Amino acid sequence: MTRDAAGGGEASAPCVVALVGATATGKTELGEALAGSLGADIVCADSRQVFRELDVGTGKPDAATRALRPHHLFDWLGLGETPSAGDWARAASACLDEIHARDGRALLVGGSGLYLRALMHGLPRHPPRDPAVRERLRHELAERGAPALHARLEEVDPASARRLAPADRQRIVRALEVWETSGRPWSEWRAAPAEGFRATWRVIELTADTAELDRRIAARARHMFAHGLIEETAGLEEAGLGPALEALSAVGYDEALAVLAGRMPRDAAIARTILRTRQLAKRQRTWFRHQVAATRLDSARPPGALLAAARAAAGHTPVTPPR
Repeated sequence: MTRDAAGGGEASAPCVVALVGATATGKTELGEALAGSLGADIVCADSRQVFRELDVGTGKPDAATRALRPHHLFDWLGLGETPSAGDWARAASACLDEIHARDGRALLVGGSGLYLRALMHGLPRHPPRDPAVRERLRHELAERGAPALHARLEEVDPASARRLAPADRQRIVRALEVWETSGRPWSEWRAAPAEGFRATWRVIELTADTAELDRRIAARARHMFAHGLIEETAGLEEAGLGPALEALSAVGYDEALAVLAGRMPRDAAIARTILRTRQLAKRQRTWFRHQVAATRLDSARPPGALLAAARAAAGHTPVTPPR
């Protein structure tokens, strides 16, 4: 994404540090301390903190904290907009380009593994869709049958035809739609390499043992309900954003909506929030363990020692996550 003046090739890649980990491991606090120590901008890599209306239930840095240094993408979307890993990766790439163009440093902070993967490795390119072409092919499928369309697919896209059974009606229609819409076989689209942000990546995963993480999750859930989560949710409902919030299915907010609707008592809502957050943390821990190579730091370390370890990890030889 940057060009090398010598030989017209790619420039030496900028360094990007990513601080990741399961929810409630303390990423926000360490991220702020590390960014201050490194003089870095913070780029949000959390799929809930990107919503400008959601504060209490997401653990987003407050306005005073964000005023201390540049923060990017924390208010990127409004409720009702659909969060997409690909869209976020493009927005984050633009942020990183801008930061590095002024010789700044970037620190990604968040728990969304899919967002991080989309930025680091890119996502497969998706061929175009055409509802009119698809509808015509479906009519033809009903009239002539799947074997006839499969035979046509063998002529224009033999690789896809070999991969798909003659009775795989839905995918045969999709493969022919791709061919007619783009002029390229679906197999070529599938084989096209994904492109991620070209950088020297240093990934730090903040961890906690299960008992400690469970304690933190419970404390955070109780804190959110005691410090405005229901009130924030009520305000969103009053603003007409209740349906959009419900569609998001966000942990904590779902339970606050249930309390406001009289479907669940407050204590039960807190207990359910704790349970769902534990389930989310388990999925995140599994994902990061298997999908990304990182320097792993135990969040139980004293704050000063943890910051020193994170600083050292940010300057270590970079690691390359497996594909």
